[in-house]
Amino acid sequence: MAHAPQHDKLLIVDFGSQVTQLIARRVREEGVYSEIVPFNKADEAFRAMKPKAVILSGGPASVHENGAPLAPTAIYEAGIPVLGICYGEQAMAQQLGGKVEGGHHREFGRAEVTVTDESPLFDGVWEKGQSYPVWMSHGDRVTVPPKGFRTIATSPNAPIAVIADDARKFYGAQFHLEVIHTPHGAALLRNFVRKIAGFSGDWTMRAFKDEAIEKIRKQVGKGRVICGLSGGVDSAVAAVLIHEAIGDQLTCVFVDHGLLRLGEAEKVVALFRGHYNIPLIHVEAEDMFLKELAGVDDPEKKRKIIGKLFIDVFDEEARKLGGADFLAQGTLYPDVIESVSFTGGPSVTIKSHHNVGGLPERMNMKLVEPLRELFKDEVRALGRELGLPEVFVGRHPFPGPGLAIRCPGPVTKDKLDILRLADEIYIEEIRRHALYDDIWQAFAVILPVKTVGVMGDGRTYDYVVGLRAVTSTDGMTADFYPFDMKFLGHVATRIINEVKGVNRVVYDVTSKPPGTIEWE
Repeated sequence: MAHAPQHDKLLIVDFGSQVTQLIARRVREEGVYSEIVPFNKADEAFRAMKPKAVILSGGPASVHENGAPLAPTAIYEAGIPVLGICYGEQAMAQQLGGKVEGGHHREFGRAEVTVTDESPLFDGVWEKGQSYPVWMSHGDRVTVPPKGFRTIATSPNAPIAVIADDARKFYGAQFHLEVIHTPHGAALLRNFVRKIAGFSGDWTMRAFKDEAIEKIRKQVGKGRVICGLSGGVDSAVAAVLIHEAIGDQLTCVFVDHGLLRLGEAEKVVALFRGHYNIPLIHVEAEDMFLKELAGVDDPEKKRKIIGKLFIDVFDEEARKLGGADFLAQGTLYPDVIESVSFTGGPSVTIKSHHNVGGLPERMNMKLVEPLRELFKDEVRALGRELGLPEVFVGRHPFPGPGLAIRCPGPVTKDKLDILRLADEIYIEEIRRHALYDDIWQAFAVILPVKTVGVMGDGRTYDYVVGLRAVTSTDGMTADFYPFDMKFLGHVATRIINEVKGVNRVVYDVTSKPPGTIEWE
């Protein structure tokens, strides 16, 4: 764990909830540095980190199962505030002598809790005797609180919905405070972090930048670093931060793999060679990438092929430079978390195109990942702190594997060219209608089907293009953007008229639960 050394820290013990990352986001919104660790590594992390407070996350398990995950007893014995959320509340109650029952208490979705007593957790947010909407997701429930605890809120299906031991500063909530479906959840978390745990909220992007620069200098020394640029915000911010730390010891390598958006290569080269004067190697590798991807249908195989080819290119360019000691990349905190399967689930495969955790031994290089503690919106804030142009910092996220995962089925140059132009028209219209900044991510997809259509006086047999636009506050959950039909009709007409090879356009109106918001 590489945490911020000059700030008080909060540890989040992850029991496998889909929304654990949202807890970290809410905490960081209060200017408090937080880290997530899996329950099976929590004891070691707790002793190393020495946090000022701990939050226990939700999770899919039942405390009645053999080998059910629990928090280290050292957490309860340390004399620091602890907040349990959903399963975290149940684990706390079970470990401290309370009673948890299951079997007939399943509850998923919206519910209401009624405040039955005053508490520092509710101060200025919830009032005694009033009811408030929350988001429940549980099968078990606490039926007897541990000694020293009192019930401070109740609900029809969870009579002990919130518990408190004010003397020890232990609190537990059956509902999820971290999700937007609990409207006052962020304010309750703020009370825990600021009023109960006493954090000052001094973790800022300016402080992070200064500390990161020192950390990079200490790690790199006099070594040489190559940084892989993808065209996205993450790698660009990482490159500018590293350049500010070590100057010409950094060389950026931009791999033009043929899977970029329209005009992407020219924009990246202009920014780094012109605006920042950072040494940049522009590798034109479209033929190599498309050859290796030819005929590949499975998106996971595409990701792995692209990741391997990136490494091959970086390795070759390092040799041309006479060797490099470090490879820098724009790994973010979600990449790190999602690349570790805490509870045996599929999350280990989500970021398979990233080299999270290490590089092939043959490269003889170490990773520099200065953003691996940050979420996407924090990276944008850091980019602004570093002076990157807003038009670049505010761009919608772009996946590392590029358009390959927006081209379901085999990837060909013809399909990519169709996709590039359709995507450009779509984004151009979004900007023209002043909608770009209201949307977290918008993109076009070329579907692996053709349909019969009539254009003019002739029949066509061409591709279908799908459009996606989502709103999100954190990139973890997403809902479709509610365009009006006039806008969609206008965009579809432009694409069909201007992009040869397309005769139908559809809009995706599905919402996404926690996880990827890409379309694969």
